[in-house]
Amino acid sequence: MSYLGVGVSPGTVPVYHNTKVLDRRIGITELVLRCVILGLGVLATVLIGTDSQVREIFSFQKKARFTDMKTLVFLVIANGLASVYSLMQGLRCVVSMVKGSVLFSKPLAWAIFSGDQIMAYITVAAVAAAGQSSVLAKLGQPELQWMKICDMYGKFCNQVGEGIACAFVVSLSMVILSCISAFNLFRLHGANKNKSTSW
Repeated sequence: MSYLGVGVSPGTVPVYHNTKVLDRRIGITELVLRCVILGLGVLATVLIGTDSQVREIFSFQKKARFTDMKTLVFLVIANGLASVYSLMQGLRCVVSMVKGSVLFSKPLAWAIFSGDQIMAYITVAAVAAAGQSSVLAKLGQPELQWMKICDMYGKFCNQVGEGIACAFVVSLSMVILSCISAFNLFRLHGANKNKSTSW
């Protein structure tokens, strides 16, 4: 005799999910995120990569470029890589949606998971490094007598700030995508595990 389900294991209750609807929603979400990464990654790369400002200091002209800060070079490269990667994966998403399957095989699922993880780490590291350097450029470091560079190169700093904001959204989207690819991978392994261990 069982009161309020005591003695009944909740693990033995069969649960049926509509996997086609779930697969479609995951596929659409993944495709939208990859398009966001592609668009904003290209925008961040263009904003930062084309940014420059000439300033005359004591009759010398000094041109500020993104190559003057190595963290901005890293950010441009990381966003370029993320854009190309998202374009390739976006095409894969379209093909898989047309064929009607989210994943083709376990090795492909592992490759997607690994690629998404690597790109997420790269973009987050690039945004963190560029953000920290930008804070120093904006606020300076009075204890070390580092001056506020953005007081002299205002236009340059504003455009870099816009690029970093775009890159932040790219890195956040890559983190979400890496979670989706992890879900897809472990769901694929979990489905095969249940098939092989069924009595």
